[in-house]
Amino acid sequence: QVQLVESGGGLVQAGGSLRLSCVVTGRTISTYKMGWFRRAPGKDRDFVAATIWSPTTTYYADSVKGRFTVSRDNAKNTVYLQMNSLKPEDTAVYYCAAARPSSEYNYWGQGTQVTVSS
Repeated sequence: QVQLVESGGGLVQAGGSLRLSCVVTGRTISTYKMGWFRRAPGKDRDFVAATIWSPTTTYYADSVKGRFTVSRDNAKNTVYLQMNSLKPEDTAVYYCAAARPSSEYNYWGQGTQVTVSS
C-alpha cells in the first residue's frame, strides 16, 4: 500500500522559511511525478509545484516562482519543498501527491499545516 507522509509544517513569520518533506512508502518514486498542493481556508486545493523524473523537470505555480523549490531524493524516496520568503497568503495545508507520469495524481498525503504570520 502506498503511503505519503508530510512533515515540516509549522508557524513562521513573514519572510521566513520552511522545508517540507514527503516520505513515500510502498512504492519507489523514482519514475513517478511528485507534486505539492495546498488548500487555504475556504478555498479550493491549488497546485504549488511538481517534479517530473524523466526528463528531470520542475513546475511551479506563478504565485511561488522564485520563492519555492521542489526537489527529490529518489534514494530516500522523499520529495522536498523548500519555501523561502514566506507570505501570509502562503498559509494553507500543504499536501504531497504522487502519480505515474501520464496519470492524474492518485496518491495523497494527509497534509501538513503551514501558517505564516504577518
